[in-house]
Amino acid sequence: MDEIKKRLNSLKTDFLKVYERLKIAEKLEQLAVLEKEVADPDIWKDVERASAKNQELARLGEEVQPWELLRAQIDDLGELLELSDDSLKGEIEGQLKAMEGQLTELKKSLRFQGKYDSKDAILRITAGAGGTEAMDWAGMLERMYQRFCEKKGFKVKVLERVTGEEAGIKTVVMEVTGTNAYGWLKSEHGVHRLVRLSPFNAQNLRQTSFALVEVLPVIKADTEVVIDEKDLRVDVYRSGGHGGQSVNTTDSAVRITHLPTGTVVAIQNERSQLQNREKAMEILRGKLVQMQLEQHAASLSELRAGESAGWGQQIRNYVLQPYKLVKDTRTGYEETDPDAVLDGKIDGFIDAYLENMA
Repeated sequence: MDEIKKRLNSLKTDFLKVYERLKIAEKLEQLAVLEKEVADPDIWKDVERASAKNQELARLGEEVQPWELLRAQIDDLGELLELSDDSLKGEIEGQLKAMEGQLTELKKSLRFQGKYDSKDAILRITAGAGGTEAMDWAGMLERMYQRFCEKKGFKVKVLERVTGEEAGIKTVVMEVTGTNAYGWLKSEHGVHRLVRLSPFNAQNLRQTSFALVEVLPVIKADTEVVIDEKDLRVDVYRSGGHGGQSVNTTDSAVRITHLPTGTVVAIQNERSQLQNREKAMEILRGKLVQMQLEQHAASLSELRAGESAGWGQQIRNYVLQPYKLVKDTRTGYEETDPDAVLDGKIDGFIDAYLENMA
């Protein structure tokens, strides 16, 4: 039992170090304040503010709950160990091994210490040149990220989706909600290249297709990223609607242009012009933050038009023919089962990127 006690003490020490670094105790205090605020019936007089508080409460609760659960398990095992004899050694050792594995997984949270890593994410996929082939590839990526998000327990809301004439999509914009969603997905920002035998031509020739994946942090508060109103041009136009009786016949769609950088965001999916404007501003803030990171600019005023990585940054190759391989051009990490990768198994690529950035 002495060896088990040493391992348990080592686990406690390791746990507390990470617990303190992630400021879990402070987050528990924030959680208590939020719970009190949300429980006040008066908060619902402002539905938008109440919804934002509820979302923050859910996010924070999701973040701290695994840590509190593991802390309780460690304490319980310590008490059991004090009262046990060698007959329970195997059971206790099994529990301890499971807790060590849990801590290893939870320690991955240390990788998400960037300014925006804890934010939700906007994921935009755009088909490159190449018609149906490229649109089909963009659709495959959309499915890949949706499957990845399902496995992570992230919620995905489609904000815009333009389908291809024959297959796939021209573009899709998705909002991904979950703990450290931007931190998990930021590695996917860039151009993704597919090589395969084309199912869309009679000769079944090998075809190369490209799609651009943009990953942006969701920044709801205008106090976090301050954009001068005089730098914006806001255009309102008629939403396309969804056909039939649900066609939106009001001028509710919004297009916002950030004049200094030429960045354009258009949203027509929400019910009202005000909601579309708010969502467009969220995406614009994220786009400008991403540009700031790419250009290493100290402030938005230093951003230069036309210098975002965009289509110039090819980050990953997916080869289905003449051999099977998915390889990241930045880290060298590779997988030999493209089918599994396209089914959402991209954790290895993300881990390699985050370790490389650490």
